[in-house]
Amino acid sequence: MAPSKFRTRALPQPLVSAVLLLIWLLASNRISAGLLLLGAMLAVVIPLVTQAARTTVPRRVRLVPLAGLLALLLLDIAIANLRVALLILGPASRLRPRFFTVPLELRDPAGIAALASIISLTPGTVSASLTSDHRSLLVHGLDVADEAEMISTIKTRYERRLLEILT
Repeated sequence: MAPSKFRTRALPQPLVSAVLLLIWLLASNRISAGLLLLGAMLAVVIPLVTQAARTTVPRRVRLVPLAGLLALLLLDIAIANLRVALLILGPASRLRPRFFTVPLELRDPAGIAALASIISLTPGTVSASLTSDHRSLLVHGLDVADEAEMISTIKTRYERRLLEILT
């Protein structure tokens, strides 16, 4: 049975809306009728308002690899938090900050945005710029001992998984 036109227009991205509501409730750290109502309104309005900005039609996403990537990302964030804390508490001379360029295999704008977000979510690294041809991402690392190893880690741990999820 095809979804009704009203539901499709009123709720163009039901999964995004559900995630927005969940994030709203988790950020609020409590549940009340008012917070639930406001969260539900935001979960409906935000996808409607941002729908015009989407340039590509979202394709199917493979959920099992996505769950694996999210678990890996949570683990990497926890470990990176500890590493960054130890780096900051130690002498500044131990830091080896550096910019480096990651060549991209991803061509999907949503995939590139996801990769840039993942890099920035992981403490100690931040996505700085995307080239105009969308083929390279400039990244800053707080402690980069081996640039090639950092690039390889980003490509194998995150980009390869995103390619699997989005194809």
